[in-house]
Amino acid sequence: MLGFAVINSFTFAVDLALLTLGHGVLGLPLPVSITIAYVCAFALSFVLNRSMNFRSHAPVGGQAVRYAIAIAINYFAFILGLGTGLAALGLEYHVSRIVAGAAEAVFLYCVLRWVVFTDTPGKGTRSPAPTRRQPR
Repeated sequence: MLGFAVINSFTFAVDLALLTLGHGVLGLPLPVSITIAYVCAFALSFVLNRSMNFRSHAPVGGQAVRYAIAIAINYFAFILGLGTGLAALGLEYHVSRIVAGAAEAVFLYCVLRWVVFTDTPGKGTRSPAPTRRQPR
């Protein structure tokens, strides 16, 4: 969980920086800025979590499909739904994105841990401890 927190804190900072660039500097509409920042940050998150945190060796294709589905659910529920909704209610857009980020962190950890990066279905992401050969 610590590796997930470190990686996703970094990618969340990338997300906020791109959001600020898109909406605050370039003047793009908030939903467009959120979407661009989100896609870039989560592509980076997938690569870093797969290689450094969950250390998965399963074929990347199936994981990428499951990740894309999870990200789509997360995007509509937390990012656009909660994040844009809070901003529309008057909460400053950075603060609304941080609140949405806290909710998505719980959701995403669970999905990555138990759905996306499982090398053996139903067994989690960790490899079993090596067994010793029995002497003959």
